[in-house]
Amino acid sequence: MKYLITGGAGFIGSACALSLMARGDDVVLVDNFNDYYDVNLKRDRIRIFLADYSDKFVLYEGDIRDQVFMENVFKKEAPDKILHLAAMAGVRASLENPTLYADVNVVGTTNLLSLSQNYDVKNFVYASSSSVYGANAKVPFSESDPVDHPVSPYAATKKATELMAHTFSEVYGLKSTGLRFFTVYGPWGRPDMGVFLFPQKIMNGDVIDVFGQGKMQRNFTYIDDIVSGVITVLDADMENDIVNIGGDATVELMDFIHAVETVTEKESKKNMLPMQPGDVVRTDADISKLRALGWAPEMNLKDGLERFLDWYKDYYSL
Repeated sequence: MKYLITGGAGFIGSACALSLMARGDDVVLVDNFNDYYDVNLKRDRIRIFLADYSDKFVLYEGDIRDQVFMENVFKKEAPDKILHLAAMAGVRASLENPTLYADVNVVGTTNLLSLSQNYDVKNFVYASSSSVYGANAKVPFSESDPVDHPVSPYAATKKATELMAHTFSEVYGLKSTGLRFFTVYGPWGRPDMGVFLFPQKIMNGDVIDVFGQGKMQRNFTYIDDIVSGVITVLDADMENDIVNIGGDATVELMDFIHAVETVTEKESKKNMLPMQPGDVVRTDADISKLRALGWAPEMNLKDGLERFLDWYKDYYSL
């Protein structure tokens, strides 16, 4: 198979590319290398993380909203399947620039759906988010739960992409599956996320901002489990569906901080703060649908954090 991965220099995109190439698939990467976070990290994922496969993938640098650019990629590469991960990420940043988030996430996704339908793509798998559940009081969050009350522009754009993909499946017969990711962490991760910032600041002796007075709960998912789940869905060729990808347990923020303190052998300096706009108190994944396809998460939080910190120290030469 030949896979086109948008956001190919991203955290999840590069990790999925590595796994697909390791099993013998061809990979085409698209990324615009925007400066939402450190561009050097994105380029190092290509230069270092994917170094052993540098002759086995093609990288196109451009924007998914650029119809001419993307059509040229489809024409030249003729991908069998799409893994669409490119997006403006981050709940809080979306509050400051909702227009940009709608443009990239909704318009960009629609452009790719249209091209996939025109070029007979076999399967369109795309990134949604656990944020679509909003302040859902029912736990764990199930794919069948109503998701009509998002609490951030980012969450609203992800719900909109689900609706658009559903429409392309119903009207044009394009197979599509949305992946609702739950708090992903691990080596080569996103430095804007708390799961990256907390270990970084604790190791450096810096003060960490603890929102929601530390009472928030998250379902943390290690990158390797995310990758195996994504590939399980890519191989399943589901007709038109939504799937949660999360870990086995939901952890309170203070317990996560304690786990970091244990692994780093350092006590954190905390600045306790109220909830931020756009945040939700709890995320908790019902992963029974993905389990039914033969997938299961394997990494526990302690071991996952140790692997992340080993990478962090090596990458930043600490």
